[in-house]
Amino acid sequence: MNADDADETLYPIAVLIDELKHEDASLRVNAVRRLATIALALGPERTRDELIPFLEDSIDDEDEVLLVLAEELGSFVDYVGGAQYGHLLLPTLETLAAVEETVVRDKAVDSISKIGVLLGQQQIEEHYIPMIRRLSIGDWFTSRTSACGLYAPAYSLSTPSTQEELRRLYAQLCNDDTPMVRRAAGTHLAKLTKKVSKEHVLSEIIPLFRHLAVDEQDSVRLLTVESLVAIAEILSPEEVKSQILESLRSMCADKSWRVRYMIADKFVQLAKAVGADIVREELITAFVALLKDNEAEVRTAAAGQVPGFSTLIDQEFVLREILPCVKELVLDTSQHVRAALATQISGLAPFLGKEHTTDHLLPLFLQLLKDETPEVRLNIISKLDRVNEVIGIEVLSQSLLPAIIELQEDKQWRVRLAIIENIPLLASQLGVAFFDEKLADLCMNWLGDSVFSIREAATINLRKLTEVFGVEWAKQAIIPKILAMSTHENYLYRMTTVFALTAIASAVNGDALRDNILPTVITLAADPIPNIRFNVAKCFEQIIPLAKKANLGSTVIAEQIKPALAKLAEDSDNDVRYYAQRAAATA
Repeated sequence: MNADDADETLYPIAVLIDELKHEDASLRVNAVRRLATIALALGPERTRDELIPFLEDSIDDEDEVLLVLAEELGSFVDYVGGAQYGHLLLPTLETLAAVEETVVRDKAVDSISKIGVLLGQQQIEEHYIPMIRRLSIGDWFTSRTSACGLYAPAYSLSTPSTQEELRRLYAQLCNDDTPMVRRAAGTHLAKLTKKVSKEHVLSEIIPLFRHLAVDEQDSVRLLTVESLVAIAEILSPEEVKSQILESLRSMCADKSWRVRYMIADKFVQLAKAVGADIVREELITAFVALLKDNEAEVRTAAAGQVPGFSTLIDQEFVLREILPCVKELVLDTSQHVRAALATQISGLAPFLGKEHTTDHLLPLFLQLLKDETPEVRLNIISKLDRVNEVIGIEVLSQSLLPAIIELQEDKQWRVRLAIIENIPLLASQLGVAFFDEKLADLCMNWLGDSVFSIREAATINLRKLTEVFGVEWAKQAIIPKILAMSTHENYLYRMTTVFALTAIASAVNGDALRDNILPTVITLAADPIPNIRFNVAKCFEQIIPLAKKANLGSTVIAEQIKPALAKLAEDSDNDVRYYAQRAAATA
């Protein structure tokens, strides 16, 4: 190798060294993000021999640099020569897994786990397991915390004797003096449970779970809920009763609301795991207690589980036990509880059937539609289609339509938007006569709304309605009203006319395009407001392909659109000229 070649191969790592020593942290972050490129330039052998050792010596840096380094190394296996050399990345990540900053440690654990599943059994035994041992008995709680996340990926790849050692070390972490370590052990116990044989779950994992489930720190107890679900999924219903039912009862009634919140949040998962008998004998009562909990956060989480849990029990229990609680929650003092319920309550309709939905749920829908909190109203409107599938549009329109019409002028624009998005569904079910009588004016009023998103949604709504009811209906019912807005003194109405005609153009036939839409668009091309003129040019860009498709090319495009675009192409406004030239290119 001559001197020039040597300089060239050393250049990438020299640049990296300079940038990693730069006083500007953002430059050091960017340098670490380019590690893959540098590794490619060096090749696998030099990456192993030079780059990795250099990185090991560069770990004394700011957290933002270390975070990126921990992330990059997780996908570095290919750059060191494949899985057979993957273990060479572990020492650097082991150091990162013991630093003080939590996000860096978590990212290092993620990267070690990604590499761990690629390693062979010999590498696991010689490199990965010793690393777990060192981290598990480290002096600082940071290393012991990180160690908890590394057991599950390695467990099934280890020999039986090593597995035994791993279970023993994990038991030590579950009994650690530091709450942060016990928290991490509680968090990762569920993952380890899924890897361990049922025999060892019964003999070793369940005692660890019980120990953590009665920890003096509620921050530890709440993290055992996932483990409870994982253990229940492995055990038979009889084993659940004998092994973990007592813990389940205690957790449902825990003195800390945060533990009860976690139970409420995972309730459906838990109910599916424990089996129908325990659900019927124990969990219905527990769920009712959570729905009536003193803490709003717990009631919010429980409200989100109502439909899912109801499908697991008989309808008579839902009507007798769950529905009375739901009726109370509709009037709950916390808006978050009512909002969560509004999102979920329609999920009960398919399960209860038409009669019970009409008798029990419709009055609650009405109550929620009139709620003082916009989010509650929005959530109930957004899920109306589920109710419609069960009770039919006739009952829905009679009972809920007056409330929906009332909400068309809601102060919160998102509520108005949700109603607009549901209009095509209502229209297709109600039929044209009912729509024209009750909702047609409503749809036109939205075109004049003060919020742009509403006006935009209203134009899309008109296109969808045209698709539902047909072109002839549009020519009689809505196009004349849109055209009338084209002469309004307020330019926003004229602008909305352009948007509405552009939206409808794709849903009408050639005749309607030629006779109803184009004349008004061409007139608006001479509007004094530049914004309207460049939107007309954008409209032409949409209309020209439609006109060609409808075989209007020779007459309409040549005699009407092209002269209008030629005039716009000489406009005094730059944007108008730009869009006119772009539209002319399609003609």
